[in-house]
Amino acid sequence: MRDLNPTSAGLAPGAREVPLIAHIVYRFDTGGLENGLVNLINHMPADAYRHVVIALTEVTAFAQRIQRSDVRCIALHKPPGHALRLYPQLWRLLRELRPAVVHTRNLAALECAAPAWAAGVPVRVHGEHGRDVEDLDGRNRKYQWIRRLYRPWVSHYVALSADLGAYLRERVGVAAADVSQIYNGVDTVRFRPEGAVPAALPGCPFDPAQHWLVGTVGRMQAVKDQPTLARAFVRMVQTLGEHAGHARLVMVGDGPMRAQVQAIVDEAGLSQRVWLPGERQDVADVMRALSCFALPSRAEGISNTILEAMASGLPVVATRVGGNAELVSEGRTGHLVPPGDPAALAMALAELLTEPRRSMTMGLEARDVAERQFSLQAMVARYQAVYDQQLRRVRSPKPAP
Repeated sequence: MRDLNPTSAGLAPGAREVPLIAHIVYRFDTGGLENGLVNLINHMPADAYRHVVIALTEVTAFAQRIQRSDVRCIALHKPPGHALRLYPQLWRLLRELRPAVVHTRNLAALECAAPAWAAGVPVRVHGEHGRDVEDLDGRNRKYQWIRRLYRPWVSHYVALSADLGAYLRERVGVAAADVSQIYNGVDTVRFRPEGAVPAALPGCPFDPAQHWLVGTVGRMQAVKDQPTLARAFVRMVQTLGEHAGHARLVMVGDGPMRAQVQAIVDEAGLSQRVWLPGERQDVADVMRALSCFALPSRAEGISNTILEAMASGLPVVATRVGGNAELVSEGRTGHLVPPGDPAALAMALAELLTEPRRSMTMGLEARDVAERQFSLQAMVARYQAVYDQQLRRVRSPKPAP
């Protein structure tokens, strides 16, 4: 076990009176789930809850995004396979930390609810943030069975989308009263439109003032399906010809799909019009340099990157999966297309490219929706209300029989 922030173990006077939440994730690295957790920790009042992040595998430099100095990040370096062998270590850690709440996230961390119960943690919250490529529509019976198996050890569930909430109720059998649906929030100060003339992005070979940049941000893995976006871009350029002469593609992120994307654009002879910089930390600046945001995922919960793009004043083209349709309003803030369909995605992108006035209107509407419906403050308040309510429930005296 490795504590990534050992200097924060000493607490300020009186801090022990503030309840501790142990957030358990599979890996604390760049990603939408992890980004939402960082936002929650950074914006929740310090006198409401303390926090510790426990990663079953590893903690990366991503942890530096946490702005509070009292937050510990602990890596357990779990080997592949079931976490059963990790139970004694996790049990001892939770007995030492004595959190009031354990909050596990997604299926990979769900099994930790059992040792949390055994360690006497009074509240065990589990969050469903999205689906894996092996369970795109939620019909995988094995995954349903696993969730039912661990249900007795979970006090309350948080679903990031209405779609995931329905899945918990209808396929896992969780009572409606035990599920809260909380949308991700977006920092509308950090993510904001650039203005009339977008600034150049350091390291980018394209000029936002001259080029039309369609971009995406995220881990380049199968469920995100970046190759479909690459094929759509190639198709759009080939179809529009000289009308797409100023179109460029930006894909920020790293992972196993990156080589496949590179092969697609190389084969089409468009490698000079595509930028694959790998992972970057200046995502807000990347968003401000784009003309349009695209998300070709095969499955989603509530996408942080869609919200960040909307807050940045960008029209969004996304696949009609998971919670995407709860964020993108067809024809108003962007377009929704079927997953794995390069032709449909190319057509939607071509419309935004050839109709700049309509594209700009969609971007303005997207910004307005982000400000009105998906504020960071609202998200934090809802999570805090769930924690408060669950703690009141376990602390309230039980009526005599």
